[in-house]
Amino acid sequence: MRTLDRRLAALATAFVLAAVATSAALAQPTGAAPSGTTAPTGVTRSMVPAPAGTAATPNAPGTSSRAMPIAPAPTGAAAAAVPAPAPPAAATLAPPATGITRDARGDIASATASSPGIAGSYVIPAEPRADESNAVRARTQPGNNAPFWRQVRNSGNAQGTVNLPGAERGVLVQAFTQYPGSRYTTAGEAWRQVRNNWIIPYGGALIVITVFALGIFYWRRGPIGGHEPHTGRVIERFTPFERAAHWANALAFVVLAISGMVMAFGKFVLLPLTGSVLFGWLTYALKTVHNFVGPLFVVSLLVMIVGFIRSNLPARGDLHWIRRGGGLFGGAEPPSHRFNAGEKLVFWFGVLLLGLVVVASGLALDMLLPGLAYTRGDMHVAHMIHAVAAALMIAVFLGHIYLGTIGMRGAYAAMKTGYVDEGWAEAHHRYWYDDIRAGKIPAERSRRGRGGRVEQPAA
Repeated sequence: MRTLDRRLAALATAFVLAAVATSAALAQPTGAAPSGTTAPTGVTRSMVPAPAGTAATPNAPGTSSRAMPIAPAPTGAAAAAVPAPAPPAAATLAPPATGITRDARGDIASATASSPGIAGSYVIPAEPRADESNAVRARTQPGNNAPFWRQVRNSGNAQGTVNLPGAERGVLVQAFTQYPGSRYTTAGEAWRQVRNNWIIPYGGALIVITVFALGIFYWRRGPIGGHEPHTGRVIERFTPFERAAHWANALAFVVLAISGMVMAFGKFVLLPLTGSVLFGWLTYALKTVHNFVGPLFVVSLLVMIVGFIRSNLPARGDLHWIRRGGGLFGGAEPPSHRFNAGEKLVFWFGVLLLGLVVVASGLALDMLLPGLAYTRGDMHVAHMIHAVAAALMIAVFLGHIYLGTIGMRGAYAAMKTGYVDEGWAEAHHRYWYDDIRAGKIPAERSRRGRGGRVEQPAA
């Protein structure tokens, strides 16, 4: 009995399941997803029965279900006139249509999506071009200012438009160039490389080596002279005018040399000792003094050149003096005229050549030379020439100062008083002394033409 009941219950359950499956199959419309699958996203279907005379239609994506009225079937002659339905065409897969917009140049500016399930629009950036202006780039790629900065970088070759007067007002970044000793880069960076990598280290080394060499020479050789007899009779070596021009030029040179070396090397030597505040005030004061003392050096240098050029012309005995090294390294001092070959080299190379180069480049840096545009490139060249010539001039004049003070006995007294003893003149400038004794040169030139009696040295 129990077995029969179990069989009847199983049969009833199977019948119910079959009925439910049949009902679901009949209720599913044609083309819907089969049982056990998921409908596409965004598609919903209504299970509400449609009213009489209507048929339910599937929903469009993102819409609610709606009912469509059913037209009555034609009968009789009307039914015969109705053409048979055409067979369904094969389904084709087409890409979703999009609305694409192009700008005036033909580049794609934006695209609007219109495919099912996609809403809104998105922007396709235009490809940048090197020849477009910053205004065009701002429309195609907002925030991209590459054309603006490209014009800034190239302003050294093509200046911008400005309303300010003066040279290079429209140049923000200088053009590329290459100075001796620098890489091919912007002019300002090339100048910095020459200054920091060549002028400062090698110029400073030259000055330091010169000082050490003179110190070693004085330690090993000592002062020159002092063995000649003192006669008590003097000869005028320098007139008051010559001494005034020399001392004015010497003092101006010392001030310019010290201030220039502080500005060039003070950052490496004085700044760690004094601190930034004191060093800043010191360099500012020395820079101002440098600019104001420069004109005094120019005038006194020209007076020196005019006043001493005749006595520094080449004469007999100069080559012999050079071959003997002037007796500085042993042996007797070779005879010479009023100025020996070493002093003449200092005059022609140190005073005339380097002096005029330093003066011309310094005037250019002060913007006092007419006819120059005074661009930054001009200032770079003027500064490099000025610094190199000044370093060489300092080294040459250090040797001159050494021999004129502690290196040779009696030399400083000659420039201080203007007179030297006959014995000193005979020992160091024998040809000059002989000309004075012969009456070719007056013994006291400053009193010539003033009615005074010129005394010649005793024979």
